[in-house]
Amino acid sequence: MPQTTFSLGVDYGTNSVRALIVDTRDGREVGSAVWNYRHGEDGIVLDAKDPHLARQHPQDYFDGFSAAVKAALEIASADREFQKDKIVGIGVDTTGSTPVPVDARGTPLACIADFGDDPNAMAWLWKDHTAWAEAGEITELAERRDEPYLKKCGGTYSSEWFWSKILHCARVAPAVFEKAFSWVECQDLVPAWLTGETDPLKLKRGVCAAGHKAMFHADWGGLPSEAFLRELDPRLPGLRSRLYQRTHTADQEAGKLTAERAADSNLPAGVPVAVGAFDAHLGAVGSGVCLGTMVKIMGTSTCDILVGDESLPDIPGVCGMVPGSVIPGQIGIEAGQSAVGDLFNWCAKQLHGGENAHAELNRDAAKLRPGESGLLALDWNNGNRTILVDPLLTGLLIGQTLHSTPAEIYRALIEATAFGARKILERIESYGVAVERIVVCGGVAVKSELTLQIYADVCNRPIQVSRTEHTCALGAAICGSVVGGVHADIPAAIAAMTGIKPTVYLPSASAGLYDRLFKLYSRLHDAFGIRGTESDLSGVMKELLSISKEARA
Repeated sequence: MPQTTFSLGVDYGTNSVRALIVDTRDGREVGSAVWNYRHGEDGIVLDAKDPHLARQHPQDYFDGFSAAVKAALEIASADREFQKDKIVGIGVDTTGSTPVPVDARGTPLACIADFGDDPNAMAWLWKDHTAWAEAGEITELAERRDEPYLKKCGGTYSSEWFWSKILHCARVAPAVFEKAFSWVECQDLVPAWLTGETDPLKLKRGVCAAGHKAMFHADWGGLPSEAFLRELDPRLPGLRSRLYQRTHTADQEAGKLTAERAADSNLPAGVPVAVGAFDAHLGAVGSGVCLGTMVKIMGTSTCDILVGDESLPDIPGVCGMVPGSVIPGQIGIEAGQSAVGDLFNWCAKQLHGGENAHAELNRDAAKLRPGESGLLALDWNNGNRTILVDPLLTGLLIGQTLHSTPAEIYRALIEATAFGARKILERIESYGVAVERIVVCGGVAVKSELTLQIYADVCNRPIQVSRTEHTCALGAAICGSVVGGVHADIPAAIAAMTGIKPTVYLPSASAGLYDRLFKLYSRLHDAFGIRGTESDLSGVMKELLSISKEARA
C-alpha cells in the first residue's frame, strides 16, 4: 500500500488567510486554521475620503502564512496518519488583481520604513476602484488603436485590474511609482517569498493573473506593446521591461520552501511550492470544475469560472478567456459580480443591525413568496463586473412602499444577485459554451439555503454544492499534490480529491414567476446600464404591483 501523503493549500482571502492540510488520496481534511489580517478595518486599509480605495498591508500576507500554518499543523497532529514530513507540496491562491509595488529585491515597498504607512505603497486590493478613469482610458486607447488586447478580457478593461491601478499610482503617488522597481501580483509574491526567489526578473509569474488582468497573451507576444503603454503614459514602457515575458500554470513548481520560511511555520524545508493562482480559479478546481460545469464562488463578491476548448470565440463582457488559467490545456473563462455577500452584509448592517441579523433576515425572507414584496433591485452597489464592466454603476431598489420591511429588501437583493447571475449565464451560453450543471461554493453557499433555492429558480437549473467549505484552499492543495508528484495532473487530482454534497437545489414552481421578474430586471439593467438604450420604464412599478397582488392571493 502506498504511503499516505498530504498537501497544504493556503488561501488568501479579502479579510483573512486560511491554511488547509488534506490527504492527497481523497481530499480528506485533517487540519484547517484561519488568521485575520491585522491592518486596517477587517484587514482592509480604507480612506473615509474615497470610498473606492481598498488596500492591504503585505506584511499581513507573511505573518498570516506562519500563523495559519502553525495552527493548522497543530490541529492535524491529532490525526493518527498525519506527520508533517508527509507534506509533499504547497499551493497558494490569493485575491486578484491585487498588485504590490516592490523594490529590486522583491521587497514590498510597504515593508520599507519610508513607505510603511502609505496606502499607495501597499497591495492594491482587488476591490479597489480608484483607477476607474484610467480603466476607461485603457479601453478607449485599445479601441482607437484597434489593438487586440481586450478581446480576451471581454472588450472592456476594469478598474479592478493590473494596468489601471499602476497607471493611477503613477499619477497620484509618483514617489511610490518611481521607487517601485516592479509590481508583483499577490498570487506571485507569496510563492516567491516562500521559495526565496523574490527577484522580480526571475520569480515565476502565474498565467492566471497575467492573462485575466494584465492583458498578457501569446497571440500578441505577451504584455501590451511599449508603443501602446507609452501613449497611456511615457513612464510605463520602462516598467514593462521590469515585469515578465513568460508565465506559468499552477501545476508547475515555483521553487522549494526555504529553511527560513520552514522554521517560521514549523514545516519541513524543501517542500515543493506551486506557482500561484487566483482564489476563484483554484476554488473552481477545488469544486471539481470540468467541461460543462460552471462553478460559482460566492463570497463577498461572486466569481464564475468555466473551462472550454480552444475553439471558443471571444465572449464580450467576461473577465477573461485565458489558456491554462484554471486547467492546463483548456481555456479558463472568468466572469462575476462585484457585490454579493457584501450586498447582503450592507442590508444586514444598515437595515437590521442585530447580532443575528443574517439568520433572522434569511428566516423572515424565506416566508415570503416570490414577487410578494413588490420590490425589484439592481445588484450594482459596488459597480458591475460582468457583463457591463462598469464600476460607476450603482444600486437601485424600486417598488418600496410605507410597508416595506428589511426582510423584503433582503430577499429582493438576493433575487437581484440571482438575476445578475442569469445575465452572465445567458451571455456565456449564447457564445456556445454549454453549461450542464452549476456547482456553488464559498461562504454564501454554505450559509444560506434560501439563496441557493432562489438561484435554482431564477436560473432554472439544478444547483449543487461543493463538498468542502474550503474550496479555494483545497484547489491550492490540489496544485500542491501535483507539484509534489502524487497526481499526474490537475484533472487526475480533481477526480481523486473533490466531491459534492448530496443535497441538490432543484427549480421549483416559482421558476415561471421569476421569468416575469427577470424580464423587468432586464429592462432596468439595459436602461440604466447600456448607453443609448431607449426603454420605457413607466410600466415597471405597475407590473411589480400586479405580480405582488398575484403572489399574495
